[in-house]
Amino acid sequence: MNFIETLIDTIPSPVFYKDRAGRYLGCNRAFEKLFGISRESIIGKTPYDIAPAEYAAEYSAKDRELFENHGSQTYEGKVADTNGSIRDVIISKATYTNARQKITGLVGVLMDITDRKQVEEQLSNTLNSLRKAFRTVIQVMVAAVESRDPYTAGHQTRSASLARAIATEMGLPQDKIDGVHMAGSIHDIGKLSIPAEILAKPTKLSDIELPLVRQHAQTGYEMLKDVESPWPLAEIIYQHHERMDGSGYPRSLKEEEILLEARILAVADVLESMASHRPYRPGLGLDAALKEIETNRGTLYDADTVDACLRLFKEKGYQLGNA
Repeated sequence: MNFIETLIDTIPSPVFYKDRAGRYLGCNRAFEKLFGISRESIIGKTPYDIAPAEYAAEYSAKDRELFENHGSQTYEGKVADTNGSIRDVIISKATYTNARQKITGLVGVLMDITDRKQVEEQLSNTLNSLRKAFRTVIQVMVAAVESRDPYTAGHQTRSASLARAIATEMGLPQDKIDGVHMAGSIHDIGKLSIPAEILAKPTKLSDIELPLVRQHAQTGYEMLKDVESPWPLAEIIYQHHERMDGSGYPRSLKEEEILLEARILAVADVLESMASHRPYRPGLGLDAALKEIETNRGTLYDADTVDACLRLFKEKGYQLGNA
């Protein structure tokens, strides 16, 4: 065994090399162990001699592609080990040349990722279960809020659906879309601390009652700040009445100080609230609500969010109440 073969033999990952016809020229000990075959018996063989036909066909197709394009390639595939078990692997291959710079073959390395993929799958299943459980909790919280404030029954659901549609229209990643939808579903949870007679009051709120109602954003934050969630729900709820120019409440945040999810929810909340009936006034209508956000685009409301919202209603036929 020469120096190069000895060196390759010390590599813990399976290594193999082939000629341009796709025939094996050799391998290291790790490759022998994986496939249960000696390096002497592998010489001159093709993948079809040591692997299931479907896997061998893929290996050979990738070899041809590599020789046509030269260079190297890395892709995820499968191998059947000596026990017949299917292993997930990352396969890296590169061509090599002779002294005259002519490509004469390729060398490949396998990295076993079976255990990692199994862990990832288990983690994914666990996260999906947690998300389902979290959504159930959210639904209970929505019902609790709306049982206290029948006049705004459906407001959170409609606002959440609109916020999700806006986030989608803006091209945000799915995780942010899910987060803004979840926050929208419970953005008024702080109203649980407000007396029902104030929530249902058919006349204008007094100077004492108004600050109490406005407290719901902070109260919602306090209720959720210690709840572990995939999304910053507490902070989104805390900020959904903030405005771009700093005129909002409760912290007078402005521009980039406000989470994008909160800026989206702010637009959805205002539009749905204006368009719908309230105990102290009839609904102002969709046209008035759209005019409000368009007039205050970039001042009170995030410009990109307003633009996305206007496109939904004026170009794509979105209607409040869409699920």
